[in-house]
Amino acid sequence: MVLRTHGADDTRALAATIAEALRPGDVVSLSGELGAGKTCFVQGAASALGVTGRVTSPTFTLVRPYQARLPGDDVAVELVHVDVYRLDRLQEVVELGEDVILGDEQITFVEWGDVVDALLGTDRLEVELALGDADDERIVRVRGHGRWADRVADVAPRLQRWAVQEPSR
Repeated sequence: MVLRTHGADDTRALAATIAEALRPGDVVSLSGELGAGKTCFVQGAASALGVTGRVTSPTFTLVRPYQARLPGDDVAVELVHVDVYRLDRLQEVVELGEDVILGDEQITFVEWGDVVDALLGTDRLEVELALGDADDERIVRVRGHGRWADRVADVAPRLQRWAVQEPSR
């Protein structure tokens, strides 16, 4: 699914809408060049999940946990924000510990997730952000893998305001 946002607030609103479908154990892999909006996307999702306080990129700390709540259920869940940009080797990610990144009771967002997708398992949501033609425009590609394949289809009707008509081949 290809989507388009206009500005940081719109990207956060898109992320908040997707966050409504998140469950404990979910992994969201974020990719895109520097400045594409990965952290902005996490901020929107975190806000929708009731995270209070500032959400910033864990570029230097690698991992930042936040207390969150599932929408509708008001069930406490940990949101884990991981940024693997500064890691030079896949082994460094492994050394962080799989339980830190992939927990059944948490929701995990991994910036630069495309670099470590082999470690993220088969059940994940991939979100690729790219700069658009206008300064504030972002093109967002959303792909579900494993159990997320059906869930993307379920959330798609709520994403129509951002939908981009893909060209026929």
